[in-house]
Order: sequence, then structure tokens, then C-alpha cells
Amino acid sequence: MLWISLAVAIGAAAFLFLTSGPIPCHAKRWSLKPEGAVDTAGGRTTIQLRLRLMQLGRHRVRPAMVLGLVLLLIPSWPGALADQQIAPDPVAEGIRRRVEVRELGIGLASDTERIFASDAVPRFYLQRTFRPAWSASNRPLPIAATVVKALQGATEEGLDPSDYHLARIRSLMAIAGRRGPVDVETLVDLDLMLTDAFLVYGAHLLAGRVNPETIDPEWHANRREMDFAQFLERAVQSGDPAGALRSLLPEQEGYHRLKQALNHYRAIAAQGGWQGIEDGPSVAAGQRDQRIPSLQRRLALTGDLKIASVTDPMLMDEQLTVGLKQFQSRHGLDSDGVLGAATLAALNIPVEERIRQIALNLERWRWLPQDLGDRHIVVNIAAFELEVFEGKRPVLTMPVIVGRPYRRTPVFSSVLSYLVFSPYWHVPHSLAIQDQLPMQQRDPEYFRRTGMRVFDGWGAAASEVDPSTIDWTQVGHQAFRYRLRQDPGPANALGGVKFMFPNKHSVYLHDTPARDLFAKSQRDFSSGCIRVGNAAGLADYLLRDTPPWDGAAVRQAMNAGVERTVPLASRLPVHILYWTAWANEDGSIHFRRDLYGRDDRLAAALFRSPS
Repeated sequence: MLWISLAVAIGAAAFLFLTSGPIPCHAKRWSLKPEGAVDTAGGRTTIQLRLRLMQLGRHRVRPAMVLGLVLLLIPSWPGALADQQIAPDPVAEGIRRRVEVRELGIGLASDTERIFASDAVPRFYLQRTFRPAWSASNRPLPIAATVVKALQGATEEGLDPSDYHLARIRSLMAIAGRRGPVDVETLVDLDLMLTDAFLVYGAHLLAGRVNPETIDPEWHANRREMDFAQFLERAVQSGDPAGALRSLLPEQEGYHRLKQALNHYRAIAAQGGWQGIEDGPSVAAGQRDQRIPSLQRRLALTGDLKIASVTDPMLMDEQLTVGLKQFQSRHGLDSDGVLGAATLAALNIPVEERIRQIALNLERWRWLPQDLGDRHIVVNIAAFELEVFEGKRPVLTMPVIVGRPYRRTPVFSSVLSYLVFSPYWHVPHSLAIQDQLPMQQRDPEYFRRTGMRVFDGWGAAASEVDPSTIDWTQVGHQAFRYRLRQDPGPANALGGVKFMFPNKHSVYLHDTPARDLFAKSQRDFSSGCIRVGNAAGLADYLLRDTPPWDGAAVRQAMNAGVERTVPLASRLPVHILYWTAWANEDGSIHFRRDLYGRDDRLAAALFRSPS
């Protein structure tokens, strides 16, 4: 109000100066007059300028009179300005002191809780000059309650609300919600706790609670990043911080279907879970066994069996056999409808373990980029499966063979850019020593029979050596100086085509002559690269818009015996992933064995209390 009054006064003076001659005043006019007033909110006396309606009568007012009035007021402005300054907000001052303590190295913390976002919290308050975000007029704002509700929902994401100060925040909210004055330190604590909770929970939703590369060097994640201090400021200004948190969730339907699966299995657990089925001999269709009633109840709990009329409660009838096959399919087992040892072991895994498994894979979803690509390829190592997606739907599915447990296929993302038909296999040095050398030592004709050529050295000028001239029994690992290259042909380990997406792991997709291995339910036989079950079909799909590469041309190139590189007109993102639990569009929930022990390492980190 002070600045407005001053502006009016100066404007009036300027107008009168620019107006020639005296101005007659025959009526009521607005004039300016200083007046003492009490600022009741601040409890202090201030000088304010107010417009007063005065009866001037039939006098004449000259510009000099107004200018004189303004000049008389000037000495009072500094005092008025000083009195108009806003009194310090005690909560803001408390936050400032805490932040300054942190900057001195003592540690930013409340009396009982540690601040985890120790960099983002000070930056957030510095950019808002320490103003509290979650309270005003000594009371929590409504947005504080919405954040508390959002933190409670962390369980639905497979996360633990206790990691986000929930108990402490609830206690502070209860204290701050009481009638009467609220202690300043309570509001300071509440603001810091809510800010830290938002920042930490938001970071976990955006990029996962665990950095996978800290627990598994073979896992390269494309985790999302952002400036969370600015993100929180925008969320507070919007009035919907809970909505801002929801915006950080993975957008993919697979994540949200898996969340529904988590709720479903928790509901089963709340009802007591399922009882184990006793060991015993295998039971096939048409056979009777005293464990059949237990099997029926177990399959009914997970929706694999809808029990209708039962004529013989001890009989493995057709209905039960179909239900058992569905269970086996969901768990990556041979779908033979036989209650054997592997199926029994899967049936007896407790529901709590399945809940844990789902939570682990929700975390893995949070490690992925928000956009997987409109068209993209996903290889699920644990499921031994490749899928090509267009939009949200798989349009091509095939089995794959992945690395052995001691030669594990890594997890990463890249971009498929070209194909190589009738490829040479340049044998990695480690595999030449560990795999090829022992075979040649056992069978002196192995290299010649498989089209393996031997070169002395690794340079472009390395000369070829006749393998029969070398006494391979005398060649040790340390003295192995040879480079091995397998010619294209029926015996070539890469088959008729390889699919290239450059990466630091030197991993790629390729064909294979060992077709019989795809019939097995567990397919971990490679040395790290991924063998695809329908290489010709995948090549057809990738080159469908690249004339003249129709099906006949693809197959001819695969069998030509002459290496040929074909670039893709449209590159495709490739995501090599490791899902041990997922939910399909039809609502079926799938589980796989933890092939490489990666679930256990993740669980040890994900469920560990913050330090």
C-alpha cells in the first residue's frame, strides 16, 4: 500500500505541473494526506498514505501546493518502508538454521530421523529462501496430508513406507493438528521430513530403490534422471504433489499388471496362503492318488482350476490335468500334465516367496527408460524368450537360448542396426582356449571337420596355419597365440545370420545349427550370446520394408556361404532383460526360476533398511 500511495502522489504532482495555470476546485476532490494507523497484524504503528475525500470549497489549488505536500512527505518514507518489512517467519528461520548446520558438516537431521536426500533437501530450501513447503500460519497445509497418503501407497509399488519417515510424519502431523499453538521445531521437523520423504520416494519411483550396477556388474540400467529439487518446487506450486509422484511411475502396462498381481497374491496370503503338498510318486492323467484333493485346492487358489463336479476325489481327471498344465505353463515347466518332482517343487513355493518375487520385478521395471520404443525387441533371459513389440502388443514370439550360469548373458539395452548373413565366427580368445582347444586336443580332425581356420596372431597380416602341423597337446593356455575363425556353412556356430546391436559386452542375437536344444524347457547352453529359435522369421520381419529382401532372398542369403552385411532401414531398440515374474495381458501371472541368482542379490539390497 505504501508504494501505491507514493505512486499516486508523484503522479498527481506530475499532472499538475504539466497543467498550465491554477486549477479551480468547485467540488469535492481527492487529495493525499498522511495518517497514523495501527497495523493490527504486526502490533506496531506505521505511517500510511491514504486517499481522503476532503471538502476544498471554492479555493484555487496550484501545482506548487501539491509538490510541496509531496516533498513534506518524503522524510517519512524511510521509516514507513522499514516498518513495512515482513517479520521473519520462525519456521523458515528454523529451516535455515538446520540447512546451515548441514553446510558446516555437522549433518542435517531432525532429532530422531536422518535426512537421506542430503543434497537435494538444502537445494530445495535455498531456491525458496527457506520458506516452509508444507505449512502456513503455524498449521500443516492440506497438501501435506496428500503426501502422507501417497507414502502409505508405497506398499502397492512393492516398496516399504517405513523407508520414507512415515511413522515420524504421522506423529508430527498429529501434534501439529491439535488446537492451540504449535511448537516451531515441530513444524520445522515436519517440513524437513515431508520434503525428504517426497524426494526419496520420488527418486525410488523414477529410477528404483537400488542401483543395479552396485550389486551386479553384468547389469547395465538406463535409469531415468531429473532435478528433484526443482521437480518438488513445481509439485508444491501445483497444489498436487501426490499427482506429481504418480507421474513418476513407469508408464508401461506390464508394470501396472504386475502391481495387480502383487495385490492378488497378497490377498491370497491374507487368507492363509496355501498348504504344501506331500512328496510322492509322479501322478499322470487317469491315475489315482490321495494327494489329489490337496492339488485341487492348490490350483483353485491361483485360478488354474475351476472346480466343477468331482466324480472321484482321488482321480487325476481331465479337468485337473488341464489345470495342472496351465500351472506348468505359467511356471516355465514342461506342460505334460504330470505331477512330477519339478512341478511339485513349484507348487510348494510359499505365497510369501511369490510376493517377494513380484516386488523384485517391480523394482526392475523402475530401472528401465520410460520409452522402450514404439517398435522394440525384448529378450527375457529367465524365460528363454524373445518378443517383438509394436506399440504395446507382441507381434512375434520365439524361444531363445541364453548363457550358462557361469557365462551369464548380461542385462542391457542397445539398438539393432544391421544383419550379417552367412557370418564368419571370430572365436573370442577366451572361448578358443576354454572350449575349442580341448575339443581339438580330443579330436585332431575337429578344426578341419567344423571349418575352423587357424591364424598365427591377431593382426590383419596374420598368416594362416595348417592345424595338422601343430602339436595341440603341447599347446597350453598361456602359450595359446592363435586366432580361430570358423567359415560360413552348416556347422558354423552362428548359423545363417546374426543380428547386431553394438554393445560393450560383445553380445548379439544369432541363428544356430543346434535346433534340437529349443525343445527343452530350460535353455541355458550358450556362452553369453543369444541364439534365436526362428532366425529366418526374425530376419523376414526386420527386412520386410527393405526390397528386395523377401522370404526367399533371406533364406538364400542365409545359405549362400558368403558373408553379407545388410543395414536396417529402421533401427530397433533391443532390451535384454531378466524377469522372474510378470503378468500377461490376459491376466495370467508367470514365474520363472532365478537362473543366475540375481533375485537373491537384489532382495538383499531392496529389503535392507536404509543406512
